[in-house]
Amino acid sequence: MAFGGNEASLAACGVGQKTAKLGNIINRRWTIGDMADLRDVNLNRLAVFVAVVEAGSLTAAAARLGLTKTMVSTHIQRLEREIGAGLLIRTTRRLSVTESGRAFYDASCKILQAAEEALSAVSGESAPLRGTLRVSAPIDYGSLVVTPALVEMRAAYPQLDIELVCSDHYVDLIAEGIDVAIRLGQLADSGYRAVKIGGFVKWVVASPAFIEKWGKPKTPAALAALPHVALSVLPHPLTLDLQRANGARQSVRCENALLVNTADAARAATLAGGGFGLLTDFSITADVAAGGLVRLLPAWVGRPKGIHAVFPPTRYPTAKVRALIEVIRKRLEPQV
Repeated sequence: MAFGGNEASLAACGVGQKTAKLGNIINRRWTIGDMADLRDVNLNRLAVFVAVVEAGSLTAAAARLGLTKTMVSTHIQRLEREIGAGLLIRTTRRLSVTESGRAFYDASCKILQAAEEALSAVSGESAPLRGTLRVSAPIDYGSLVVTPALVEMRAAYPQLDIELVCSDHYVDLIAEGIDVAIRLGQLADSGYRAVKIGGFVKWVVASPAFIEKWGKPKTPAALAALPHVALSVLPHPLTLDLQRANGARQSVRCENALLVNTADAARAATLAGGGFGLLTDFSITADVAAGGLVRLLPAWVGRPKGIHAVFPPTRYPTAKVRALIEVIRKRLEPQV
């Protein structure tokens, strides 16, 4: 959703299409420059400033907001005059944030969130969601779980534009302008905020043709001698970390492996009899029910891991993000 060229229509950080003054939102606890009056600072200019910091350039921020580069630059210049401090350092080659600008950025994100929450409280919980929601998710989970959830959201909030970016590689939320990322497994120590929305395990499975040729293993250790389909993007693709319901654990090192770089390819190779696989339960439940895959060692599963919604570190979940989390949680209630 592109933002209009005038201030009344400008919206960012989920604030909505309303203009507000900061005098009724924050108190006077600023140490940046000599501010004439907080009522002179326009909320929309804070949103533009936040977009510039997160996009990394005036040009990228302009494209994200649907404004011209000149208008974005004008907003920043006016904001700097209003607060009496330099926020950005511009050169012909790069744009950087001053120390005051970094502090002001952190505060601006909180102010914009507070403004959104205030507007939501006035509008009521049933107010329609508007704007754009950008979501990132792994390819298989995005296709199987997140996409149906987003379709459900679109039906409930037809004025909300949604963009889903599916990738099995790490996505930089701020650089890519992502509102929320759905991530599986152990979270990297990135400083992002995270909310757990579910969990999953992996099953050891193989095709009937594979079992006919190789038989069924009696113990986890026996898996080491069998052809294995492994996901190369994992930290240790050839090591199986298995666990029983009673908490007993066993690690198995496999050597005879077909390495693939996507979960979809691992599932396809396992279905084709290329080896046994340790695959996520949500991706193969239907295959097991249909008989295309058979669980091996059903008492053993991959160690349980979490599913999290992740946000940029200086933001709080917006109404759009909270709505998505609730939709996904309801779909995962038996697993949470």
